[in-house]
Amino acid sequence: MTKPSLPDLLHAAVSAVGGTERPGQVAMAEAVAEAIDDNTHRLIQAGTGTGKSLGYLVPALAHGERVVVATATLALQRQLVERDLPRTVDALHPQLRRRPQFAMLKGRSNYLCLHRLHEGAPQDEEEGLFDQFEAATPTSKLGKDLLRLRDWADETETGDRDDLTPGVSDKAWSQISVSSRECLGATKCAYGAECFAEAARERAKLADVVVTNHALLAIDAIEGAPVLPQHEVLIVDEAHELVSRVTGVATGELTPGQVNRAVKRAAKLVDEKTADALQTASESFERVMELALPGRLEEVPEDLGYALAALRDAARNVISAIGATRDKSVHDEDAVRKQALAAVEGVHGVAERILLRSEYDVVWYERHDRFGATLRVAPLSVSGLLREKLFEDRSVVLTSATLKLGGDFNGVAASLGLSPEGVEGDDAPVWKGLDVGSPFDYPKQGILYVAKHLATPGREGTRGDMMDELAELIEAAGGRTLGLFSSMRGAKAAAEELRGRLDNPVLLQGEETLGELIKAFAADPKTCLFGTLSLWQGVDVPGPSCQLVVMDRIPFPRPDDPLMSARQKSVEEHGGNGFMAVAATHAALLMAQGAGRLVRAGGDRGVVAVLDPRLATARYGSFLRATLPDFWYTTDRNQARRSLAAIDATAKAEGK
Repeated sequence: MTKPSLPDLLHAAVSAVGGTERPGQVAMAEAVAEAIDDNTHRLIQAGTGTGKSLGYLVPALAHGERVVVATATLALQRQLVERDLPRTVDALHPQLRRRPQFAMLKGRSNYLCLHRLHEGAPQDEEEGLFDQFEAATPTSKLGKDLLRLRDWADETETGDRDDLTPGVSDKAWSQISVSSRECLGATKCAYGAECFAEAARERAKLADVVVTNHALLAIDAIEGAPVLPQHEVLIVDEAHELVSRVTGVATGELTPGQVNRAVKRAAKLVDEKTADALQTASESFERVMELALPGRLEEVPEDLGYALAALRDAARNVISAIGATRDKSVHDEDAVRKQALAAVEGVHGVAERILLRSEYDVVWYERHDRFGATLRVAPLSVSGLLREKLFEDRSVVLTSATLKLGGDFNGVAASLGLSPEGVEGDDAPVWKGLDVGSPFDYPKQGILYVAKHLATPGREGTRGDMMDELAELIEAAGGRTLGLFSSMRGAKAAAEELRGRLDNPVLLQGEETLGELIKAFAADPKTCLFGTLSLWQGVDVPGPSCQLVVMDRIPFPRPDDPLMSARQKSVEEHGGNGFMAVAATHAALLMAQGAGRLVRAGGDRGVVAVLDPRLATARYGSFLRATLPDFWYTTDRNQARRSLAAIDATAKAEGK
């Protein structure tokens, strides 16, 4: 039987989802197929509207080897598993003569734990051991959530938190879930045969396509113990997010509250002397943390060093002692022991890591008004880890609408541990970059307006001229505005100011769930939506409700961000341009994502307005502009207003 051609398969899949075949999608599918066949790697930039999911799914399914697809967002995971994969498999079945299986796999804490649901969560000592469902007042929010979870447990087939609608608080979910460290293991657990997490793993082992998230991919790479099934092809979608997600997984933290919980959980499982030593070390650590000031610790201060060494040593002794102690008064001893071990091992691991003082780690204090001080440790770079773990023994395709920064792939490639394109070293993974473009006509559909006449934003204080400019732009647009701010404080200040000035409703992130805010924004063209980081990347509102996207300033990382400033300094110490490699690259990624909110469909028209003159005047401005979609560019404020007014008038004439 002749093998079906890739163009025929792609045509069948696109028809099945009611889409339109695009040249960029065809080019992408061919590049993915070539990478899989040659066992090489690709970085593929595919603009909004390309149909990139089918661009990688069709060649991956046609190849027939197991594929892992890792995404950053829940929305894309759902789209793949609930829409794209079922339709694509159905469409390809007649030509492939087989029906590829697919499955979703997440970290263990995303699944309901039947053991914890039925036996109760081991509680901290002063709370006693009790049934959390009985203890939570049925009329309280927590009580209602827990009762709803118990009912849901009887009907859910997956136990997946994301299948529960509406969702519940983290506190409620923590009562019926466990981390991988706390899990008893399927063979030791009375509910092992019915376990949702184990069932998900078994489905993944049998699937041809496993859809997972960046965090689980990072855990699989970092912890050495394989979480994902063996696979021949890895596709990383939303790949611009990968480095920050891997960094998050590789970051450790210690707080007095966390150490205190570990002490309480271990107290009944070890002798008094061993427990007292951990308690004393915990108190010393808490005293040090009370005086902690936010910022990077270039050296571990002497008092912190002593406190961490005491914690490390006491935790190590507890870990050794737990294995040998049996206390008959402890109910459900295996679960209590496992939870205590997980807590104490967490404390021991972070304390030991900080005391090692590796030149490849960054250590800093954070202080929160409500929660007090936190001690954090994160890798200076994850590029070496990704180079070593990501690109071995499989073909890797990384794709996103935003992978070319300043006009090429080398910035993102370097963050992934890859050499510049075309440079081959002894152990350097071979890769190629491909920009398949976008089906949208950006110069005709959008304008990039930079408010060159405004004052350069300072670190503090309100920007009166910026507020005036923002108000005038919104009035010209008739509302229809997505405001992207570099800080929550800036978003709040703008919302408060403009609610007093304009007749247009202004929604503010945090005042309602993100989903509800986006729904309300999309429903009423007069409405504006203001917010910060998640709005820069998480809003998909095609049509006339979003015809003006405003960025208040270039979103450079804060100068006092310990990790970013440490990375910048490291690049400079190695002879590079730290500002361009770290701060400008960070800003470019965010700005490209933010500007991408404007044109989401072929008929969309609008303006991206950047209220920061540095985009037009600073030397790095051209690098940032080269990363944005190729909109028509102007610094003429009157032109921007006239264009917005014309777009608004057209929408109104069409009854929108």
